This record gives sequence, C-alpha cells and structure tokens, in this order.
Amino acid sequence: MQLTDRINRIQISPTAAVIAEADKLKSRGVDIADFGPGEPDFPTPDHIKMAAIKAIEENKSKYTPTGGIMPLREAICAWHKRELGSSYEAKECIVSVGGKHSIFNVMSVLIQLGNEVIIPAPYWVSFPDIVKYAGGTPVFVETKPEDGFSVKASAIEKAITPKTKLLILNSPSNPTGGVVAPDEFERILTVCKKHSVWLMGDECYSHFTYEPHKPYSIASAAGSRENVIIIGSVSKTFAMTGWRIGYTLGPEALIQALIKLQSQSTSNATSIAQYAALEAMRGPMETVPVMLAEYGFRSCCWKRRGSHWSRAKPLARRATCGFPTPLPSNGSTKGCAASNDSFRALKLRRKQ
Repeated sequence: MQLTDRINRIQISPTAAVIAEADKLKSRGVDIADFGPGEPDFPTPDHIKMAAIKAIEENKSKYTPTGGIMPLREAICAWHKRELGSSYEAKECIVSVGGKHSIFNVMSVLIQLGNEVIIPAPYWVSFPDIVKYAGGTPVFVETKPEDGFSVKASAIEKAITPKTKLLILNSPSNPTGGVVAPDEFERILTVCKKHSVWLMGDECYSHFTYEPHKPYSIASAAGSRENVIIIGSVSKTFAMTGWRIGYTLGPEALIQALIKLQSQSTSNATSIAQYAALEAMRGPMETVPVMLAEYGFRSCCWKRRGSHWSRAKPLARRATCGFPTPLPSNGSTKGCAASNDSFRALKLRRKQ
C-alpha cells in the first residue's frame, strides 16, 4: 500500500501507543499502573454530568454550528476574561474536539512546507509530529533544570530564522512542570512581535500552578491580540478528558479559517459535550483546589527508614510519566506547595 508523504512523516502518538498496550495487558488480567496519558483520575464534577444528562433529556443531540454553540463560545470568552484577564469576543473563539484537535487545526492553517516552528524541550510528545504533518520543521530549544525548565526570551530569539513561523509555548509545561513567569512571557512576546512570529500559548494546565504562582495567560498582556493564539481545554481543569472539548482564541480572520477547515473535517464538537462544557465554564470551580492538593500530596517523595515511612523533600513529577526531577525553583505544577485551604479541602475529602 502506498501512503502519502505526510502520513509517513509522523509516527503514532506515543501516548496512544502506551494506552493501547496497557489495555492489552489489562484484558489479559495483568494488574498494571498506566502512566501513559496525562489524565486526572478524578471524576467529572457532578454538576457538569447533570448538565449533560439534561441536554440529552432535552434532545440537544442535533448538529450545531461548526464553531460551537454561541452560548459556549461566549462563556469561554467570559471565563477566560474572569480567570486569565483577556478580552476576547465570541467571534474570536472556536470550539473543537479537544485541545489536540485545536492545535492540529492551527498548524494546518498556518504551517506549510518550509516553515519552522520553535518548540521548547522537553516537550509534549505530539507537538513535533503535528508540525511535521503540516509540512513544517520543528526546531527545539532546550530548557535547563536549574532554570526550572522555563524557556528564556534570549534563547527563543537565537532560534528564530527567516523561516520561523510560530512558537509553541506550553506553560505550565507537560512534561516538566516548568512555568514561564509573566515578565519573561512578555519578553518572549516582544521577541515574537519583532520577528513577526506567531506565539501559540497552550494553556491546557493553566490552573495547575502552586504558590507563589497564579494562573496566567499571555493574552492578558497589552498588545498581544495580533500575534497570540490561545489553546485551551476543559480536560484537565474540569477532569473531562474523554468529553473532548477544546477551544482556540485568536484574531477573527484566523478563527474563520479554522472554522472553514473544521467544517470539512469533524464539523461540530459533540453537542452533548458542548453543553457539559458550558456548565463547566459557568459553574463553580471548587474541585480544582481539591485536585491540586491531591497532586501536591502525591508528588512528595516518601522515604523508608527501617519499617517507618516518612515524607521526604518534594519532587516535581512529569505530567505524563511520573518520572521525578528536582523541584524547579520557579514553582512547578507538580510540586507540593499547594495552599493551606487546598490541603484542608484534601483532608476533608480523605475523611469522607
């Protein structure tokens, strides 16, 4: 069978391969811990599940507009403004089938043969292959443990060439947990604007930060609208990985191009999932600090002295594999410095 060059340029997602292999072992009765997917092991909050059930009962199971139902697009913009300080309108938002689909669409409409895309490393496993499928060339910029795996504007500028089209910046980072500080993020934006390079902020883990850090979006910076693309998702923040709802925020002309592409591929994201996401955007977020506290608790190393176990120095853990690395000095998404309120919430949860 002769396949296209574009499919031969990529490999199957390593995450998908690990999940498939784990399922095979489980089907044979093997007791296995699957560290493949970066997936919360918490249930979707009840109020979100009830919204989906209500949508089913009200027969909201028809096609929707390709870009998503208008209430959801408006709610995403309102949520992003409230939580992250941006100022998008519904016409600058498209709902897609998960964050990965959102990234794939952006690469498909902006990247072509001869373009370069800068990716700080270590990186999420799918970034390079999505770039390659679109015809682009990934250019990797290494980050250092002593810098908390946080990429610097100076390193980005050194990597830019006349072929550079776009920078992917995933902060907080999967897999390192590195966080780009707001002032450094703005310096990176200045570099991108100087060289007419798109800055795509992957905010999948936006709310998985620990003190002293707070959720931050480069879309809140002055003068960001022309160069910045935001990728978001309900998967991690609301424990909704299987619902497959992601979104893109950006200039209206880009959003219209994404809608055009999506109209010829998936069409709309699943209608019921959209109504569940609508409730996520509008509803309470009490489950987030509980999840943060639990992750903080788990990421602390335990040591054994004789028959006694005690908690040792906190470690940052890779979001996808759980491999321990030294805790970044900038505060990691996988560290133990959750707030006291978060740990009180965790204690209450453990008592129930």
